[in-house]
Amino acid sequence: IYLTNKLDESEFNELDERILKVLSAHAAIAIENAQLLQESKRQQEQLENRNKQLAALDQATMAISGELTLEKVLQQIVNAARELVQAEYAALGVPNAEGYMDAFVHSGMSPETVEAIPHLPKGEGLLGAIVQERKPIRLPHLQDDPRSVGFPEGHPPMESFLGVPVLAGGEMLGNLYLTNKMGAAEFSLADQEMVELLAAHAAIAIQNARLYEQVGRLAIVEERTRIGMDLHDGVIQSIYAVGLTLESTRLVLQQNPEEADTLLAHSINALNDTIRDIRNFILDLRPHRFGGDLQKGLGRLVREFQANAIVPVTLTIPPDSIENLPTPVTRSLFLTTQEALANIARHAKATQVEVTFRRTDDHKIQLTIQDNGEGFDVQSKTYSVGHGLSNMRARADDLNGTCKIHSVSGEGTTITLTLPVRASDI
Repeated sequence: IYLTNKLDESEFNELDERILKVLSAHAAIAIENAQLLQESKRQQEQLENRNKQLAALDQATMAISGELTLEKVLQQIVNAARELVQAEYAALGVPNAEGYMDAFVHSGMSPETVEAIPHLPKGEGLLGAIVQERKPIRLPHLQDDPRSVGFPEGHPPMESFLGVPVLAGGEMLGNLYLTNKMGAAEFSLADQEMVELLAAHAAIAIQNARLYEQVGRLAIVEERTRIGMDLHDGVIQSIYAVGLTLESTRLVLQQNPEEADTLLAHSINALNDTIRDIRNFILDLRPHRFGGDLQKGLGRLVREFQANAIVPVTLTIPPDSIENLPTPVTRSLFLTTQEALANIARHAKATQVEVTFRRTDDHKIQLTIQDNGEGFDVQSKTYSVGHGLSNMRARADDLNGTCKIHSVSGEGTTITLTLPVRASDI
């Protein structure tokens, strides 16, 4: 504080100096209080803005985590980032192993603007730098950076820039970048921290979406495998049985037309059953000839086998041994028996077959199918796949059971299927 030209006096005196010193002391306190108040208001505004950003971040992460479709997840991430830091434009690029963009999602540009741009970014310049350096880049004027390669014709003008990598366990999932900070000349460090937090949540959401898509693809593969196994173990064996019946019909056609007519009627009925089986397998239902009653289904299988293969079968089912079994277990027992009998008819040249069921002491059902045929090499890949033995093992594994196959050349084959009978053990 300074004063000049004292009124009615030639100069300022000692009293004036004392008064001015007291006034200066009070002025200093007032100025300091005003500065503190101003700083307090500024910090309060920053705190409020930070709280708003954190609330927006929380809402954004909740929205992102609730979506499982990858394309929608990427779009939600971009929209959330743009709103979070008040940017005019935002985009998310997903690079491939060579650094080029496999996917590119944007926010803030009109469809007409997008249409005017001749091509999407190629992962070069600043976008490539984010991929290579794997660290944030924040610039007040992106054109001034030597790494910038400019924009294609029709691209909207962009000044301030904020780019953040999206990382998960060292894997580069994408780069999130924003341009043209609204209401300020450039993006702040607080903006960068918010976007980095969003990128961390985005990485988890992207991984979850990818896992969801993988699960969907695996479900399709499993469904194809199930249908393939059911067709092989059920429908194909039924068609093979019809073929044997038609062979028998051809042999008796001249000598005994009535028997041939009966066999033809049997073949027609069997083909109708097979058509129903195909429909049921597609819908994951039980085979028509099974019907849910295991004992009746097994009896029918044995009768058809004996009639077509002319090989006697001893079927042993102790009382209550196959009662109250879970549906997946009865289905597996039926299909395994059907597949085994079909293999015997085609390959074994057996003269005797034994099919035996029994309950074990550890709450399991055991099916044993034994023949005295030629036998084969169990280790042979041809037999393992061609005879459907791999299907038998796969069905057992699916039910936490076991399928053991023992065969000796010239002595026959024994198949032992053991499955849990309690649904809780499956």
